[in-house]
Amino acid sequence: MRLHWLTSAVALGALAFLYLPMLAVALFSFNRTRHGLGWGGFTWDWYVRLFQNPALLEAAQNTLVLALLSTLVATVLGTLLALGLERHPFGPRGRALLETTLYLPVVTPDLILAAALVVAFGFLRQAFSLFEPGLPAMVVGHATFQVGFVALVVMSRLKSLPRELDEAARDLYATYSLYLRRVLLPLLAPGIVAGAMLAFTLSLDDFVISFFTAGPASQTLPLVIYASARRGITPEIHAVSTLLFLFTVVLVLSAERFTRRSA
Repeated sequence: MRLHWLTSAVALGALAFLYLPMLAVALFSFNRTRHGLGWGGFTWDWYVRLFQNPALLEAAQNTLVLALLSTLVATVLGTLLALGLERHPFGPRGRALLETTLYLPVVTPDLILAAALVVAFGFLRQAFSLFEPGLPAMVVGHATFQVGFVALVVMSRLKSLPRELDEAARDLYATYSLYLRRVLLPLLAPGIVAGAMLAFTLSLDDFVISFFTAGPASQTLPLVIYASARRGITPEIHAVSTLLFLFTVVLVLSAERFTRRSA
């Protein structure tokens, strides 16, 4: 019984450590005092000023567009990569090498990956203007590290599906494209959605890769918040952080509900 209460207390403490700072940010987004930690009264003014701030609105739009585009690219490539690794024979050594390569973008520090992207984009820029600093380069940079996360999540779902599904589809004379569309992808939908949500949230709060690949007209919220933090956090930043957190919570809960219904 004591062990049960101890583990419960540790779990509650961990949750408080995770969410109390976010609750403090939400609370101070309603604080009338512009600077400092003193409570000056309740107000909605910072949310009104937020929607009257073109720089923050543009940064929020860039953040969402970047997250959506990079997640779309990473989800398609990550799902295809997972299918190729799990359903097509490469041999034990070949599969081990490919899976190790897949893990590298996941475990590589963002700073190293960002520096490598700058070098790669420098070479590619000589032939393609697509890799100039800006939103297209940011989409490519984000998708580069998102693909590994999506592929790992989809592969874990794929490993739980029996290989007899492939044999049953062949016995019923189904082509691979028909089997993929009517059987495999619907069963993989919870894993694909979970991988896409993970990639989306990773893109929302990415700073390092965005900092190295952004252009003057493609500032995102993490970049704007970092620049504001050096001058002093304002309640407008608290307000936009609160809205972004609520948006992420709604998105995650919707994805979880979809995953449970699919299961």
